[in-house]
Amino acid sequence: MNIYFSGIGGSGLCPLAHLSLDCGYQVCGSDAQISSNTQELIARGINISIGQSMEEIQETYQETPFDWIICTSALPQNHPHRVFADQNNIKITKRHELINTIVKDKSLKMIAVAGTHGKTTTTGMLVWIFKQLNIPISYLIGTNISYGQSGEYTQDSKYFVYECDEFDRNMLNFAPYLAIVPSLDYDHPDTYKTEKDYCESFIQFFSQCQSVISWQVVENYLNIVFEKYNLSFSRMLDGKEIYFLQDNEPNNQEYFLTTKWITLDGILKRRNGILCVIAIMNFLGDLKLDVDNIFIELNSFPGTQRRFEKLATNLYSDYGHHPTEIIATLQMATESLSQNQKLILVYQPHQNLRQHDIDIQNGYKNCFLGMDKVYWLPTHLSRESDLSILTPKDLIKISNHSTDLVFEASKMTKKLITTIKNHLRNGDLVLVMGAGSVDGWARENLI
Repeated sequence: MNIYFSGIGGSGLCPLAHLSLDCGYQVCGSDAQISSNTQELIARGINISIGQSMEEIQETYQETPFDWIICTSALPQNHPHRVFADQNNIKITKRHELINTIVKDKSLKMIAVAGTHGKTTTTGMLVWIFKQLNIPISYLIGTNISYGQSGEYTQDSKYFVYECDEFDRNMLNFAPYLAIVPSLDYDHPDTYKTEKDYCESFIQFFSQCQSVISWQVVENYLNIVFEKYNLSFSRMLDGKEIYFLQDNEPNNQEYFLTTKWITLDGILKRRNGILCVIAIMNFLGDLKLDVDNIFIELNSFPGTQRRFEKLATNLYSDYGHHPTEIIATLQMATESLSQNQKLILVYQPHQNLRQHDIDIQNGYKNCFLGMDKVYWLPTHLSRESDLSILTPKDLIKISNHSTDLVFEASKMTKKLITTIKNHLRNGDLVLVMGAGSVDGWARENLI
């Protein structure tokens, strides 16, 4: 099979290109710019051109003929690559068709990590445990990891761990052997116009899975949403059984034992770890793993890129851009603080449409508590609508904190670089957060 990836350096397609190469397929592609992802793929011998014009894809096709183009959801209908595919009768699809082809051809059982928050960390934990215990595993994860490629196929692997995102309803294209759902919280208003629509899509996803493991708080959330519409969550499942872990129950021995033995920083990271342990022991019992060994490897988990990632002394980067994610990351950061150390946040909101959502705005009112100062950057614009752009000052006003928390509307200027470096010299812990350009800015200017 000869495959061309349009946008091969992206977080969705780069891992899939690695996986495809491991599977023995011929791989080539293009991207708009050079990146660490494209350089890593080029180092593996993949032909990648920079630029996505008609001339570029024609030249690549002449050098390396391909019979399948994989594109991102964002590729417009009039894009040269779509036009080229139509003109040359070449199959062009989104990534899910290739993923399902690989799972079927390689006889893999999919473990899909889905939900709103915690997918990357939970996927990374599972992959780490398998690798450390020398169990063959194939996987796709939407970020870089220090202990392997972002996508990998391993011969003799039985399971395929997949970070299964819900954007563009991607998750509905799969029927996993097992789904692990760390959390649910309304997101992606550009795909799901209402919270009801978002939750109904997850109900459909649950119905497509052989088994689902999640938390009681997820069940409670779904009940609350559907009660507004006089709908019964349990009836909507139509007999599908979901294993909801009871959290914070003093008599829940299972929860107590796993919490006791997980030493990772961050409450939600420890909760993600619990899901991994329970999933492996109860749903992957054919592996016959020793639970003590699972805990040992879990507690040595090194994390993933841009998930409270340490860039330098007292400088961290995180992908979070939703109030729930912000709260979880700040809680983790407080566990890293030394006595009297200040906690400074450089925050870049993601996507203007999100900032207009009332739930996001309400979430801002409490998610920054415990910070000493927040430098609020302009929103990173992506897949935007015609809504007016909310400025940092607008969003700071919306947050309406009644505490002594200090906000400052900022831009990524030399002045801010100097200010943040002064914080670091003073021994403050600085966290840069956002899914957009703030991470690259920090790596370039603050390390």
